[in-house]
Amino acid sequence: MADTLTEASAQEQPSLALERPKSHALAYGALAVGALALGVSALLVRWAAAPGPVTGFYRMGLASLVLAPFALRSRNARNGRRWPAPGKRLALLAGLALAIDLSLWNTAVNLTTVANATLFANTAPLWVALGAWLLFREHLRPLFWGGLALTLLGAAFIAGVDFLRHANLGWGDLLALGASLFYAAYYLITQRGRQHLPALPYVWMAGTASTAVLLVVSLALGMPLTGYPPSTYLAFLGLALVTQVIGYLAVAYALGHLPASIVSPTMVSQPVISGLLAIPFLGEMLTPTQLIGGAAVVAGVIVVHRARNGG
Repeated sequence: MADTLTEASAQEQPSLALERPKSHALAYGALAVGALALGVSALLVRWAAAPGPVTGFYRMGLASLVLAPFALRSRNARNGRRWPAPGKRLALLAGLALAIDLSLWNTAVNLTTVANATLFANTAPLWVALGAWLLFREHLRPLFWGGLALTLLGAAFIAGVDFLRHANLGWGDLLALGASLFYAAYYLITQRGRQHLPALPYVWMAGTASTAVLLVVSLALGMPLTGYPPSTYLAFLGLALVTQVIGYLAVAYALGHLPASIVSPTMVSQPVISGLLAIPFLGEMLTPTQLIGGAAVVAGVIVVHRARNGG
């Protein structure tokens, strides 16, 4: 993966001038939308109650169908110009990483608690930061690492009470940790890939590749693709439209203007959103410890952004 990322950045400079807002306001707005959309994913996966790869297949497949005409139209709008080869290669690689991430995480949610799965999955910003430092040679200040530590500590507080009751690492916990590595890979690849492709065709191409991989995995493991109750298909549709179309488009847009080392820690706010949504939808109230954790996550994200912006 490192060779592909290096080659893509050193080869052709993107011929298309990616849209650049006069300020980062749109990128930060996209981050907020992405965090909100991704924050509902754990609830929808739990409601789907289907095998992890199958849930991922429907999520990616339905989203790819919705995005296809818009992505292809965006290409025609550029007078039929082909999308740059490095961008296509990176989008396909990102799709593979996302397929593995979804297979592992969707399975983890059904093998352990939502809180535990979220806790381990949210170690991804650490792997993103290490990857940005090692692969992209990004200079990350001590203040950044302090903010990242505060963010991860807050995430641990949010799920910490439940984890203490379930302290032995089970398969679900290990799968969630593995998912975090591939989720981090997706962010790093997308940061580089968005230098060559706009958000819409990039997300569509990555999603199409991910759909194909998840279909193969589901069939290879003998998992049924049909025969689920209507509520499961509604959850699949919600994952496709809310989490994938809205959430990943927003995140991909942000990654075209902000480094992954900023975007990824910001996404740790997902457990805060999930916890707030669980109050009306699942009747679960946040504990004082979780409220402290949520405040720590917000404070950590602010510190990370100030460190990266020279504040």
